[in-house]
Amino acid sequence: MTAMAGSSGAEQHATMEAPNTATITLGILAGGRASRLGGLDKAWLQRGGIAQVLRWQRRFAAETTTTLVSANRAQGNYAQHGLTAVADRVTGAGPLSGLDALAHACTTPWLLTVPVDLVGVNECLLPSLRAAAGDHGACAVDDDGPQPLVALWPAAALRAAACQALASGDHAVHGLQARLDMHAVRFAGVRFGNLNTMADLQAAGLRAP
Repeated sequence: MTAMAGSSGAEQHATMEAPNTATITLGILAGGRASRLGGLDKAWLQRGGIAQVLRWQRRFAAETTTTLVSANRAQGNYAQHGLTAVADRVTGAGPLSGLDALAHACTTPWLLTVPVDLVGVNECLLPSLRAAAGDHGACAVDDDGPQPLVALWPAAALRAAACQALASGDHAVHGLQARLDMHAVRFAGVRFGNLNTMADLQAAGLRAP
């Protein structure tokens, strides 16, 4: 585990309750345009008959207390499955818009985020992030490099920092994490993977809806 650059986070955080199942909301980032997939809604891509968004909700159901989905279309689909979808409050800022929306809808002290287009994660993902989080949160690094959207955030600090980043026009998620003084957790021998192209879909055994 290595500490990411940035010192202002230490001044912004009060001591927080340690993250546990009752204090963590799962936030699934599904608001992207999927331009390389012709605009397909990645949330409803299916693998083994299970849509991606439902796969992640089920994967973390025993480790989190509730689930939110950052989504800007087909919101009725989520409601049919008992999921709460939240639209971007500010558009045009990429993943930062989704993080901002999730943080403002989150009612627990902690927010675990994962992109809906991940292929897979290891079983120790959340326990490892929890152990490293302290008061400032933690983000994942796999064998392909930093995965800033796979992260455990202190929700109140994220709300404030995301607002500031949106106002300043600095939309880089890694910069946001540096300012929050989050810890980077290395997962050696692990590749989460992403579904960005048709070749990625085929390799993962997914089919379009």
